[in-house]
Amino acid sequence: MLSQRFSPLLLRTAVAGVLTTMAFQASADLSSRYTDADGDMVADIPSDESRWVDPSTLVFAYTPVEDPAVYADVWADFLDHLGEATGKRVQFFPVQSNAAQQEALRAGRLHVAGFNTGGVPVAVNCGGFRPFAIMAAEDGSYGYEMEIITHPDSGIESMQDLAGRQLAFTSPTSNSGFRAPSALLRSEYGMEADEDFETAFSGSHDNSILGVINRDYDAAAIANSVAHRMLARGVINEGDYEVIYTSETFPTTAYGIAHNLKPELQEQIQEAFFSYDWSGTPLEAEFANSGEAQFIPITYEEHWSVIRTIADANGVTYDCD
Repeated sequence: MLSQRFSPLLLRTAVAGVLTTMAFQASADLSSRYTDADGDMVADIPSDESRWVDPSTLVFAYTPVEDPAVYADVWADFLDHLGEATGKRVQFFPVQSNAAQQEALRAGRLHVAGFNTGGVPVAVNCGGFRPFAIMAAEDGSYGYEMEIITHPDSGIESMQDLAGRQLAFTSPTSNSGFRAPSALLRSEYGMEADEDFETAFSGSHDNSILGVINRDYDAAAIANSVAHRMLARGVINEGDYEVIYTSETFPTTAYGIAHNLKPELQEQIQEAFFSYDWSGTPLEAEFANSGEAQFIPITYEEHWSVIRTIADANGVTYDCD
């Protein structure tokens, strides 16, 4: 097993109930632009060589964060390694939103990327994304937890106290920032968004965390790995917020490639991820704060099964055409 922490059938309370009572696993719903002859739920590499793309510059984007400039520096050494492995110039693309990242992939302007957990199925089905790697700890374990946080002086001490208050989500495609907490609140607490509590969309986990601390929101659903990194950088401090709910572990950001890159180039990119030496790099310094120390291989079919099921429980469909 690749992971010791990630257990897709053991999600806490309502999320666990949603998964165990589902009679089927949600499946991929690829756009008609793609084929899946091998049945692995991701777009095939085109069989027609004339459709292969071999750009002189590879464009890489990391999932949206509050300050993309910070992550341009974090990823710089890795992108130099990627350039050496592929013989390409590599450009960091500082996306401002999940929607912008998805659109760049679909339009062919993005070649290599890390998509947030809930955004991976959208990228796979609508953009031809082929995920192959995830960050993991030295022992191979990986993942993060969804937390619902509030300001210490908000008067919110339990999930029930969210009634009549404002809860911030990140974006509709986010797993921990929207889909998982929505399933939890609906099935365990009988609470519907904009009926039993007010909602807001902050755009990113960073924004949600800072919004709670600054009292822009009464509470927020976040990925705790983001909070851990913000704490380590001194952006926020211990005690700035309180946690009222913590889920079991979900897979974190998936790294992958556009389906129509030249097959040899796809192999070179994958090899670059798995051969990268993290020791003493900015990547190690940043992601050690959330326990990560290497890239390990994953498959969308296996490792995103729980995320597809949560999306299905929320009635998510992929009308990409």
